[in-house]
Amino acid sequence: MAELVIISTLNGVLYGLLLFLMASGLTLIFSMMGVLNFAHASFYMLGAFFGFQISRWAGFWPALVFAPLLVAGVGAVVERFGLRHVHKHGHVAELLFTFGLAFVIEEVVQIIWGKAPVDFRVPAALDFPAFTVFATNYPAYKLFMLAVSIAIFIGLFVMLTHTRIGLIVQAALTHPHMVAHLGHNVPLIFMSVFAIGAALAGIAGVIAGPALVTQSSMAALLGPILFVVVVVGGLGSLQGALFASLLIGLLQTFAISVSLSLSEIFAGSGFSPQPKTLLDDLWRVTVAQIAPILPYALLILVLIFRPTGLFGNRET
Repeated sequence: MAELVIISTLNGVLYGLLLFLMASGLTLIFSMMGVLNFAHASFYMLGAFFGFQISRWAGFWPALVFAPLLVAGVGAVVERFGLRHVHKHGHVAELLFTFGLAFVIEEVVQIIWGKAPVDFRVPAALDFPAFTVFATNYPAYKLFMLAVSIAIFIGLFVMLTHTRIGLIVQAALTHPHMVAHLGHNVPLIFMSVFAIGAALAGIAGVIAGPALVTQSSMAALLGPILFVVVVVGGLGSLQGALFASLLIGLLQTFAISVSLSLSEIFAGSGFSPQPKTLLDDLWRVTVAQIAPILPYALLILVLIFRPTGLFGNRET
């Protein structure tokens, strides 16, 4: 039992911080620009594929530097020549634009790299067990992922709350004309913020690519859970995104390890539903089987009882 709790906690924290690493850029863009970017997971996928390609030419560490910069460049072009013109038409137009952009990026990735998974491997310098817990080896690469995620949270938090740049950007969101009169280039600020958010997604892609499967469907697989994270935590709240990521990571990890069903829990009650009925099926479903839907059930509860999210102050 102790082994299950410790291993599940480690894996849950790792998965949660990985979710935060992917959701941090989405949170940054919304908190500073008010744009809910449906294509954010696609920038994450671009980061993974750019990282894979550069790692084949120059190794993993150059890929970790240059792949996010390339994704930031793509984000800057998207904001300058697309989103900036759509923004004046309101949030619905932004959502439709980014939703369509996600499909465009997926098709481009499939044209260049194909639909099959690519062989993006963990760097040799981190391909060893860091420590052993109850005969289970914990990879050093997972600790590297933890360290990067924590460093990004600290860096973003400091930038948003304790630097002049963060204050200027947040002021540009609420009072753009006043910021412009003070001599700041508001369009350039917004383009830079969007590029930084895309770069964060790119970093997540490079980091997660070797640990997860790098394929053209990875954005569609992880995109929905990112929006669960930012909505549950509170749109625009960095602390909320971190808390929600850890909550969802631990919830899913522990749920997957539990094989109990209602029939086993209430075995002594004497109740048994009619065989081959819907109630009988529900009676025998295990917690592990419903683990993938638990984050979405949590999302529904949060939207019912606290629409702004756990730490948010904007209506979702």
